[in-house]
Amino acid sequence: MRASLRRRLARLTAVASLLCTTGAVSRAQSYLPPWGPPPPGGGVTFAVPPFDEIADLYGDVVDPQLTIFCGGNQFMVVPDLVAAFKRAYPRYTRVFVETLPPGKLASQIESGALIMGSLRIDAKPDVYTAGRAQIGELQRQKRWFAGTYDYAANELAIMVRAGNPRRIKGLADLGRRDVRVSMPNPAFEGIARQIVAALRKAGGESLERTVMQTKVADKSTILTEIHHRQSPLNILEGRADAAPVWSTESYFQEHVLHFPVQTVPIPAAQNARATYTAGVLAAAPHPQAARDFLAFLATAEARAIYRRYGFAPPSPPSR
Repeated sequence: MRASLRRRLARLTAVASLLCTTGAVSRAQSYLPPWGPPPPGGGVTFAVPPFDEIADLYGDVVDPQLTIFCGGNQFMVVPDLVAAFKRAYPRYTRVFVETLPPGKLASQIESGALIMGSLRIDAKPDVYTAGRAQIGELQRQKRWFAGTYDYAANELAIMVRAGNPRRIKGLADLGRRDVRVSMPNPAFEGIARQIVAALRKAGGESLERTVMQTKVADKSTILTEIHHRQSPLNILEGRADAAPVWSTESYFQEHVLHFPVQTVPIPAAQNARATYTAGVLAAAPHPQAARDFLAFLATAEARAIYRRYGFAPPSPPSR
């Protein structure tokens, strides 16, 4: 290794050590996930964001009594929801939750494991949650579920920096050349399909093509690489001016974390509404725990937790 590079690495290590010791982190670093408390139970803390920080795995991965694969847009709900479930069903003390995009979770179910760097997690879910349409399609194609339950709903919004410096008024502004957009990746994010449909309502195929093709090609639309949890960071750290997200994401960043973002609503005529469904896997390792969890989702306490984070009650099934 060259001497100059060694000296630079030594300086960076010293700075990182000082920040960890004093807690003197920058404001930008404070925006980094996981944005929630660690699970209770104690243990050695080993996390220095953005290194060695796992934001999408929560709880007890060793010998869980209940494993939940939950759509990633609900990550903020999980600590409160799991704590309340344990109080209601005290026999369950070890619960493990993954909050990745539903498409990634479905791939994990089929492949049998999740690989994160050097770590392989062989987790078999008892409960899988996703949009109602996706759950229905999986049931038609694969017969995965022994039972399902609709428990919450959401709609789209646009997240911008506090003060809305680009004066974003609606979806049509995402096509402007001076607006950088953070967009969920259609390859594995169900929300991307909802946003594309909303873009068509707002500006036809021309707006969709501009945002999803022209601006992707010139890199003024950034596609997420993990899931739309990246969009708030792209806004907060100045990489994007606007991000179409679930309204709960913007609500959480603005009203719960009090970060400098704000929400631009999307009119109902252009918006999309998603209903979330939980399914008990027919091959669940812990079928009774899965059924108990779905029963808990139907309680007033669970509904209140979702409402606290901006979610709406589920829409009735269409006939």
